[in-house]
Amino acid sequence: MEDLKNKLKEQIIQELNLEDIRPEDIENSDPLFGNGLQLDSIDALELVVILENNYDVRIPDETVGKEVLYSIDTMAAYIVKNNPAYK
Repeated sequence: MEDLKNKLKEQIIQELNLEDIRPEDIENSDPLFGNGLQLDSIDALELVVILENNYDVRIPDETVGKEVLYSIDTMAAYIVKNNPAYK
């Protein structure tokens, strides 16, 4: 699962153009929004696209999205739970 978390960090940095941040700067359990990486609602849409396009998982609604996109840990857990290829 650590490889998955590192891959997610790299994709987030690349897709969101977070040029001053390295994967090791992102703690797995830290919130991605608010005090964490300070991402916004546009970034949330980008994260959903990353999950759907790269991991073949769907975020059915905003409530699920808020839970799944909370941190790297929650994103990775959702991928493992919803995509048999990652179990």
